[in-house]
Amino acid sequence: MPDSQGRSSRTRFSRRRALAGAGSAALGAGALLIADPARGASAARKIGRGGWPLEPPDAADLPPNVPPWMQTPGRPLSPYGSPSPHESAVVRVPTDVTPTELASWNFTPLQYLQGTITPNGLHYERLHAGVPDIDPAQHRLLVHGMVKRPLVLSMDDLMRYPTVSRIHFLECSGNTSTEWRRPSGKSVQVTHGLLSCAEWTGVPAAAVLDHAGVDPAAKWALAEGADASAMARSVPVGKLWEDAILAFAQNGEMLRPSQGYPLRLLLPGYEGNINVKWLRRLKFGAIPFETYEETAYYTELMKNGKARQFNFVMEAKSVITFPSAGQTIDRPGFCQITGLAWSGSGRVSRVDVSTDGGRRWRTAELQPPILSRALTRFRFDWQWQGEPAILQSRCLDETGYVQPTYEQLVAARGLNSVYHMNAIQSWQIAANGEVTNVRA
Repeated sequence: MPDSQGRSSRTRFSRRRALAGAGSAALGAGALLIADPARGASAARKIGRGGWPLEPPDAADLPPNVPPWMQTPGRPLSPYGSPSPHESAVVRVPTDVTPTELASWNFTPLQYLQGTITPNGLHYERLHAGVPDIDPAQHRLLVHGMVKRPLVLSMDDLMRYPTVSRIHFLECSGNTSTEWRRPSGKSVQVTHGLLSCAEWTGVPAAAVLDHAGVDPAAKWALAEGADASAMARSVPVGKLWEDAILAFAQNGEMLRPSQGYPLRLLLPGYEGNINVKWLRRLKFGAIPFETYEETAYYTELMKNGKARQFNFVMEAKSVITFPSAGQTIDRPGFCQITGLAWSGSGRVSRVDVSTDGGRRWRTAELQPPILSRALTRFRFDWQWQGEPAILQSRCLDETGYVQPTYEQLVAARGLNSVYHMNAIQSWQIAANGEVTNVRA
């Protein structure tokens, strides 16, 4: 991705390697050794920070020689684009804890991504009853309950409302749940990959609420999806008025089926499950509807035995994506630490980075744009001396909230929780450069 001066990340990386005194044009200070899923668990390849190969090139392919790909015409254009075959490792991985394909989820490969926007084909997915095949011409949104004018809206009707496009993250409330008891995720994709960020386009929910004439006494709305599970959640009406979107497009194209085609509810900063996909109904009432999902699941069992319900906001969180578990730093020298920070309460104000397990913290650079309830990329220049180190990041948002340590989170909530795990993540770098998941 180009920076403000038009330089690509690969160009900047090569320049920094040269400044750091890297002795090889092919393998610099920031090279990695990483398992390639496409070639089996035991296979490995050299890659750079962005995921491209850094294997020593064939001398015949180097300038001023003419490489083979310049000597014959390339492939023709295709109706719908696809990634380079050299990026075959950049894929979602499914969970291994659910026995059915219908109720399942998969993880975004955060360690390979640049910037903050997640491509549609890599956005994490969460299913409760498989992906319905919905004809948009037959789909309707029912708006009823405590309203003056009940509405039944087709997709064509909805497209007549004014639309907006906004960038927001989505995070499953179960993201990082593998880490509650002990460090277990073998990569940042597994520990934090139920997280993605996209540009969402749709109708501001407030426009439909205004048209329907929602009763001021209606404090809750039932949002129901059209999948086989009839996923339903109670939503505060105030959130619908504030910034909710009835989204029909993602990153410039119509929603993909697994993301709610043809219509989904987008509640910026709220836990993923309440962003109901395949939205078919909004029913307004004075009290919560106490649906199955928000009583049997998506509650927090506290250490005093009481359950915390309607815990919607995904609080400030961050994670280093490079270097991270499953990767290996090739040699000592310059290494730009980078990662992602986000908060369901607004903008990220600051990210601190520690290379000694939290004893000392230094401020990282935030890469614009810094948007409300969106992923923010941070970067921190570091010289690795070839000694063991523990990397951590800590997010502060505009409300003053500080991402907690694991100990602080457990002290407040106990170990009964499954959801909303936002503790500081630790990556340990061994003397040989291997990076693993640890509790520091």
